[in-house]
Amino acid sequence: MLDDTIGRKDDGVKLRWTLLPIKAVEDVVDVLEYGAAKYAVDNWRHLDDARNRYLNAAIRHIAQVMKGENYDKESHKHHLAHAVCSLLFILEKE
Repeated sequence: MLDDTIGRKDDGVKLRWTLLPIKAVEDVVDVLEYGAAKYAVDNWRHLDDARNRYLNAAIRHIAQVMKGENYDKESHKHHLAHAVCSLLFILEKE
């Protein structure tokens, strides 16, 4: 017989979304908002050769950070947030 005076929730094997570094995720969402305003919501889903184009974009943004530039000159968003967006687009389609 179950003890109804003790709280119970069967979530031990479910994903722990609280593990996400929320500040970094917020930076990525900020880049997604920028892209949605510039192009269109979910425009990235309709690109030809998207995998290669976004892989190249991610590497370009990472290279800028490696050269000492943290923020994109056009968007003023962090290059790594741009890179993460590009990588997420690729991962979503895999």
